[in-house]
Amino acid sequence: MKEFEFIGKSLPRFDGPAKVSGETKFLADITIPGQWVGAVVRSKIAYGRLRGVKKSPEFDWSAVCMVTAEDIPGENFIAMVRSDYPALAKETVNYVSQAVALVAAPDEATLSRAMAAITLDIEPLEPVLTIEDSLAPKSVIWGPDNVVDEYTTECGCVDKGFAEADTIVEGEWRTGLHEQLYLETQGMAASVREDGVVEVIGSLQCPFYVHNAVSKVLGLPAEQVVIKQSATGGAFGGKEDYPSALGSYAALLAYKSKKPVRIIYDRSEDILSTPKRHPSLSRYRMGLKNDGTITAIEVEMFLEAGAYTTLSRVVLQRTHLHTCGCYFVPNARIRSRAMATNTPPTGAFRGFGAPQAIFAIERTMDLAAAKLNMNPLDIRLKNAIKTGDKFPYGQIMKEACNAEACLCKAAELSDYRTKHTEYAKQPEGRIRKGIGIAVALHGGGFTGAGEDRMGTTAKISFYGEKFHLYTSATEMGQGAVNVLPMVAAEVLGVTIEDVIYEVPDTSKTPNSGPTVASRTTMYIGKAVQNASEALKKTLREWAYQKGLSPDASLSLLAAEYIKEHKTLDATGMNLFDGGPAWDEETFSGDAYRGYAWIANTVEIEVDMDTYEANATHVAATAEVGRTINPMQATGQLSGGILQGLGWAHIEDLRVDEKGVYTAAHMNSYLVPTTLDTPDWEIALIEDPCPDGCFGAKGIGELPANSGAPAFIAAVENATGVFGHEIPLTGEKLFNLMEQKNGREN
Repeated sequence: MKEFEFIGKSLPRFDGPAKVSGETKFLADITIPGQWVGAVVRSKIAYGRLRGVKKSPEFDWSAVCMVTAEDIPGENFIAMVRSDYPALAKETVNYVSQAVALVAAPDEATLSRAMAAITLDIEPLEPVLTIEDSLAPKSVIWGPDNVVDEYTTECGCVDKGFAEADTIVEGEWRTGLHEQLYLETQGMAASVREDGVVEVIGSLQCPFYVHNAVSKVLGLPAEQVVIKQSATGGAFGGKEDYPSALGSYAALLAYKSKKPVRIIYDRSEDILSTPKRHPSLSRYRMGLKNDGTITAIEVEMFLEAGAYTTLSRVVLQRTHLHTCGCYFVPNARIRSRAMATNTPPTGAFRGFGAPQAIFAIERTMDLAAAKLNMNPLDIRLKNAIKTGDKFPYGQIMKEACNAEACLCKAAELSDYRTKHTEYAKQPEGRIRKGIGIAVALHGGGFTGAGEDRMGTTAKISFYGEKFHLYTSATEMGQGAVNVLPMVAAEVLGVTIEDVIYEVPDTSKTPNSGPTVASRTTMYIGKAVQNASEALKKTLREWAYQKGLSPDASLSLLAAEYIKEHKTLDATGMNLFDGGPAWDEETFSGDAYRGYAWIANTVEIEVDMDTYEANATHVAATAEVGRTINPMQATGQLSGGILQGLGWAHIEDLRVDEKGVYTAAHMNSYLVPTTLDTPDWEIALIEDPCPDGCFGAKGIGELPANSGAPAFIAAVENATGVFGHEIPLTGEKLFNLMEQKNGREN
């Protein structure tokens, strides 16, 4: 007898036909009657005193609506982790592209003329543009010391651990900016209804984040603001925090003008002004025995936060907790800091701080393997964390030895040992092959007690002959529209067609928390599971009281129930047995209720004439708890790894001496295309998590952690040069080869 009807089946995407046929309406396809167009007046100076916003007297300003900081009726902050990010700059500007004023007009031509008639009077100051300048500090631009946030962890006796080591390796690692480059650019629209309610619709991940921000910036009670999601064409974290700002911009213009206002960025404005993955600088010192056993580790980790906190505090928390990766480290001293710079605030990106840490620890393991003359796979297997081991921050590993299992399976799928040896001995030639391996983990959901405090809630109702599912989980391409109805249908014993996923709307849907942190299936799915069980229980008990058959279809029972009671709905919450052993003061204890694991090998070919490196084959094995929809899971894994490969070598984005991003278009910011996509071989291992929906763990962010270090390891295997930073562009690889061959200038 099969265990499940729907769980574990590869069902096709329910939203696929409408999207491929063009029926799905994204924000750009939605026109509100009387709609005006809005735009943002931005600073072109990285750091300076704002002396004024000048309006040309030659323009008819009665034809447009303009908003500056003085016009904001509520708080002049975008509500996020801290209240340090101004909605509109007032006295100083702190990065190029910072919003200073907003303009709305009835048409694009009028808007363009108005924007051209505005001049910002800014007295330039010398900006802080790098982590090193922020640490110096070149000048203090945030708090007393430019440290936006910091965390420390120490376990065991680090000095004793290094004294016991037979060898010590040290490395400095850097990772660069990373642009999400979602297909649909940022866009939000707002209008004021006849009843005075401000309604905002747009491309977003977190409806209640936007709701909180708009309520505060307008100074309105929560019930006077409604946030709705329009079809969202990709996000990857890029639409977690920024829609709170853009939604506030649209709402401020609509509130003042009394006109519907829509703001949609073109690709250039989107790249130049929205959050990216945090650049990082880290220094690792590791002690090891001759057999490869780690005795101690010392880590100093820095993330570049940009001008304001936004999400850097919580990103840094995850970075900090992932600094030792999948390894048992008995003695550790870890300090991490997020540093302020006069650059656009960095924010959420798939992996949320873990990829920077995993890159550093995985490269340190490769450095140690080289020094000890060990195979990179063997040193990883030697130190892989096992059941009963303790993480440096105090959590005891209760899961199976999944890091080891994933490593062994990925190596088997790719014939890693044989190829690694063969490629290291290959003769000189134009095309050189290489293979690299990496292993990673990702904690599911919010850090520490975050999930317990969230109060994740789902609601399921029956009317119109269907069960309707209400959560704030947004569909942004990852498959929530499939997975959540599958969960409800499984519990209710009805067909998939009997369950309708309702698009999030804060006036109708409960707060299930944000669609972030790989928590949709694991935790919001668990709330859906509980809500469905509650509704099922209600119907079965009612049927018993009425003397109806206990085996009757729930759809039939629900139809009879509402004849008598008029309504039928149930709520479910993501409740856990016992609270987490997490201490916020010491930042230690049970950081996550479940970890997902991945290991992958990456095979590449390097053209030694052009120094281009391209991935040809990826073998990956992931342990993600119970797999709800295997087809979607493998799609998530391949997509996430591919993003990591792009970050590793071609997605090159920097900040120039004026504080401006060096790329503003897709012709200057390269991402992997179908021609750059390797062959895939993906295997799934199941180790169900008691706290996850039907045993599921988070999967969305996991694969973004492991692609880059494996790619750089493959370059090393192919060329003999050791990469310390990403992206490792062709130019950087050329310089490394010149150094290796003694031709450094």
